[in-house]
Amino acid sequence: MRDGHDAEPDAAEPDAAEPDAAEPNVSAAVGSRRRTLGSASARSLLLTVLGEFVYPRGHAVWTSTLLRALGELGVEQKSVRQAVSRAAAEGLLSSERAGRRVRWSLTGPGATLLREGAERIYTFMQEEHEWDGRWLLVTVAVPETQRQLRHRLRTQLTWLGMGSPAPGLWVVPDAAKEELVADVLRDLGLQPKAFAWIGRWAPIGDKQELISAAWSLDEVQEQYRDFAASFSMRHAATPTEAFVAQVQLVQAWRRFPFLDPALPSRLLDHDWPGPAAAKVFHDRHEHWRQDAQRCWDDWEAESQQG
Repeated sequence: MRDGHDAEPDAAEPDAAEPDAAEPNVSAAVGSRRRTLGSASARSLLLTVLGEFVYPRGHAVWTSTLLRALGELGVEQKSVRQAVSRAAAEGLLSSERAGRRVRWSLTGPGATLLREGAERIYTFMQEEHEWDGRWLLVTVAVPETQRQLRHRLRTQLTWLGMGSPAPGLWVVPDAAKEELVADVLRDLGLQPKAFAWIGRWAPIGDKQELISAAWSLDEVQEQYRDFAASFSMRHAATPTEAFVAQVQLVQAWRRFPFLDPALPSRLLDHDWPGPAAAKVFHDRHEHWRQDAQRCWDDWEAESQQG
């Protein structure tokens, strides 16, 4: 999934509306997202709620339920309505009137977006893939005047785990991503301007210097530790608190597939905290899941009664 849970990630990709930068510098991209981890947008929270509670049920949801759910997350009603309208305008939701009230259903593209996002979120850091030692390198030049195109390229290549150690150069230690990268370049109309190579590391230069230039791993590592510390000891005494905790848990975790390139362990000089943070995510999610789902069902029953 490249556009759209940015795709904020929708259940999966982070928001495309986040600050842009002139150069495709992954460090700057990571830094901008680090500043926004604690202040999720109404749209982002809506997509997380849809992915956790609407998509699995496969049926429509009342506006009043969405207002109640996002209200518990601190979102004002006006912002909720704007986020729902935006999702509908993007073709992710369709509406159905029942008297003066409205129910919202996921469209085909909306369901696909959330399904792909969920797959990425729930499998991320679960197990390490075998690495054959090959790298994929891509060069592509986009004029500085085409800022939106540069932003889309950076967002989508970063989502695939690529890093940019120098302007116009993208690398990833995973040759199997060749077709996915080609799809991105084709979709953006950049394939004629790109060149790519697949090969093994040559003993010229410092491999760790390249990794440091391509990915801001120190910041990602710090975020993993913050995530684990924030959620490992968190408790929820009521179903409503469990609902809020679960949404905030997913909201925080869903950004990591965008931030962390999931490098092979033999490219890292120490134990990576990602797997430990993933364990916290899955343990806490399972702990809160039943109460959170029951809370949602109660809100929907109240909405059904009018």
